[in-house]
Amino acid sequence: MVVASGAPSAAPRTRVVIIGAGQAGLSVAYYLRRFGLVPGSDFVVVDRGPSTGGAWQFRWRALRLGTAHKVNDLPGLADLGLSFDTADRSVPARDIVSDYYDRYERYYDLRVRRPVEVRRVDESSDGDLVVELAHTSGSSSPAETETLTTEIVVNATGTWGSPFRPYYPGRDDFAGRQLTTAEYVSADEFAGQDVVVVGGGTSAIGFLLELERAGATTTWATRRPVEWFDQQELGVEMGLAAVGEQDEAAKRGLALPSIVSGTGVPMTRRNRAGIDRGVLVDRPMFASIEKDGVRWGDGSFAPADAIIWATGFRPELRHLAPLGLRSAEGGVAVERGVSTVDRRVFFAGYGPQASTIGANRAGRVIARQVLLALSRSR
Repeated sequence: MVVASGAPSAAPRTRVVIIGAGQAGLSVAYYLRRFGLVPGSDFVVVDRGPSTGGAWQFRWRALRLGTAHKVNDLPGLADLGLSFDTADRSVPARDIVSDYYDRYERYYDLRVRRPVEVRRVDESSDGDLVVELAHTSGSSSPAETETLTTEIVVNATGTWGSPFRPYYPGRDDFAGRQLTTAEYVSADEFAGQDVVVVGGGTSAIGFLLELERAGATTTWATRRPVEWFDQQELGVEMGLAAVGEQDEAAKRGLALPSIVSGTGVPMTRRNRAGIDRGVLVDRPMFASIEKDGVRWGDGSFAPADAIIWATGFRPELRHLAPLGLRSAEGGVAVERGVSTVDRRVFFAGYGPQASTIGANRAGRVIARQVLLALSRSR
């Protein structure tokens, strides 16, 4: 079944607004449609990105599916004859994901509206949720604004728009370039330079290996020693433990822990070769940053033209601030995908659902809960 997709007209009211068209948002949209809700009418999906692919459209060109976290198939993707398991590993991952998601959105006629930024979500005087939208085009002209009134909001914004960069003494005095994972474009920009990479996850490791090939001299700093495990895929026990930690933090409204800190990093052949060459050798975090490098607690110094902060991300939730969902501990209390403070607000791809497989499985659960909430509101 292939249905041509067209841009829906602006609707002042809808029953559900899904914020974000990455893996989590599309998964929820798929199940809402399967359960009988009409895209563009009963529910509206908005996404800030200019194109399809969620956060993947912004990742660096050198990243390939075979070297990144596994991308699991969206529910119903097999009906298109597509699977990430058989995707071309020689093509940039962002191009593959954007292409597959584009086909997916058109096939299921999900009518995603983009580029649309959600400025804020608030409550109206009669108890509905009001979503303030800004239609962005990248031009210098003011964005066109719009509001949607809705019964339910499904937040599926992920974390890409909120990279975390920790503070270290002297950080603001550094004369070189500082950038986060979200700002990294190509290792070629650093050819012949001294680069300090901070972070213990797969992004940091990928940067180090790419920088080596580009002719940069690298130093790797991590907050805790990297724990390697001898298998290609994430082990079941380790995965369950990491998900459990995320789930417990989400229920208590705590800041979410790092997935890597609970699982470790796979000892692939590529990573083993990097260790043997002396590229993937981590050092404890430096004590301070100076104008032209970083200084360790033992007094040793590493020169740096650039510092890449591959230090993870935080959930992007600023637009929900008017609803007062944050706890005193700094997080948002979420249980089984719904806010414990406001039962009209659902979270897809949050906490234990953050992986692609977690987000996809949660899509059905959240969609069913949304339908139940809608039936109660009638």
